Amino acid sequence: MSKANPRATSLFYLAFQRYIATSTSRHVHTKARQPWRHTASHRRLAFANTKIRYATTRAVPTQKESLRPQTHYDLFPSSLPSGAPPKGSFHINPVVLRKEFLQLQAKAHPDRHQGLDKAKAEAASARINDAYRTLLNPLARARYLLGLHGVEMGEDESIAGSPSDSGEGMDAGLLMEVMEVREEIEAAESRAEVEEIKARNDERKKASEDRLDKLFRAGDVEAARRETVELGYWVNVGTALENWEKAGDGRVSEHD
Repeated sequence: MSKANPRATSLFYLAFQRYIATSTSRHVHTKARQPWRHTASHRRLAFANTKIRYATTRAVPTQKESLRPQTHYDLFPSSLPSGAPPKGSFHINPVVLRKEFLQLQAKAHPDRHQGLDKAKAEAASARINDAYRTLLNPLARARYLLGLHGVEMGEDESIAGSPSDSGEGMDAGLLMEVMEVREEIEAAESRAEVEEIKARNDERKKASEDRLDKLFRAGDVEAARRETVELGYWVNVGTALENWEKAGDGRVSEHD
């Protein structure tokens, strides 16, 4: 076996030592620039920051969520926590609703904002107002719920306003009852008589609202539409009674 060249061995050993020194220097320099990677406290901080970034990302709604339409019920989460029927009730507590309405209006009042925020506040205030007026009125509320189900109703739609133009489905019994009540109002000669008619009419409206609650909860949209029409009749009778009281002479117009 040939002996190793002492000079070659010495040069190889010197080169190897320089390589080790250079590698160690780069490693130390990297640690000096990024000491956080090598301490427990900084690793915990980095993990916490990651959780914060993740939570923030989750809080931002997805495109699908952003495009989801907001209903009137969504504007009043405290007074209407269950939302619209069928999860929530058709009945609404007007006192509780008004309390939340005033709180929302106080926050969205345009005078509390400036510039672009003021324009946004004006739009929000108008939206809250419209939602409150709609939900407060049982007839308007019923029509709004039907609209959410794709059934649009005009304010003057009658029971004859069925999908068939021939008047199929007209409730002749209900129409006859409404006409009789109208005649009672026309013939009334005292406020006491009108008050009695009004009390019976309030009972009819309450019964109609109770039926609407059951129908909307059951998802029977067509029956709810017909019941909404009936409620509209009794609301119009109530308007006729109010006109009698305002006129004071016991006479109302046929068009009231």
